[in-house]
Amino acid sequence: MGATPDAPTRRRPVTSEAPAVKWALIAVALVFLAFFLFLPLVAVFVEAFRNGLSLYWQAIIEPDALAAIRLTLLVAAISVPLNVVFGLAAAWAIAKFEFKGKALLITLIDLPFSVSPVIAGLVYILLFGAQGYFAPLLQGTGIQIVFALPGIVLATVFVTLPFVARELIPLMQEQGTGDEEAAISLGASGWKTFFRVTLPNVKWALLYGVLLCNARAMGEFGAVSVVSGRIRGQTSTMPLHVEILYNEYSFSAAFAVASILAFLALITLGLKALLEWRYAGDIASSRGGH
Repeated sequence: MGATPDAPTRRRPVTSEAPAVKWALIAVALVFLAFFLFLPLVAVFVEAFRNGLSLYWQAIIEPDALAAIRLTLLVAAISVPLNVVFGLAAAWAIAKFEFKGKALLITLIDLPFSVSPVIAGLVYILLFGAQGYFAPLLQGTGIQIVFALPGIVLATVFVTLPFVARELIPLMQEQGTGDEEAAISLGASGWKTFFRVTLPNVKWALLYGVLLCNARAMGEFGAVSVVSGRIRGQTSTMPLHVEILYNEYSFSAAFAVASILAFLALITLGLKALLEWRYAGDIASSRGGH
């Protein structure tokens, strides 16, 4: 009798691991998240409500705290739309066109990730401060940049600049230019193609970028602390107000304001998770359907 062929050898998939390894990795991740993320958040809310709801509310409605909240929301309301405009323009240019200096533009977009926010604030002081390069021009026009709202907005825009663009660029590059070329060949104008084709294709990435940019804008400390002057009730955002209260040993009030920042961050995370769950099919098709 001829030799029978050997039975096919069953191979373990390359991505599978022993159950012990899988659960060990999961445990390490959960312990890390609990220690560095969950416990600090819980501590913030516990300390904020330690002395009761009435004292918590008093710390929130205190005039300086309300001024810090209003300023933080105003800065985010200005800086986020500016970064949306820049992110869309930069991503469109990088993904849809070939031009000299594209690599340099991508590098410049990533620059705020590598530059300390404090250095960014010092640069704006150097440019627009009382002894800055543009001081004579500003003094002649009566415009104040540093220690005022414009300086805070500039510093916030700088540190949040990459978030929208970095969400859009990879998706636009993956999608290519086929849809736009088809729309233009059918007679659509450039703006109509953008609003009817390009923007719907990237709406989820754009929304993610907006959420991340908004969270970063409201929580920025380093650059804002340099350009704002930390004038209590005038140029102190919520992170700066928390530091002022903490340095004054007003721990309950400091944690009360900090809890608002933490709550806003949790809302941002919740919105992102809700969108991913509710529109999972649309998101997957926008990323893989081109």
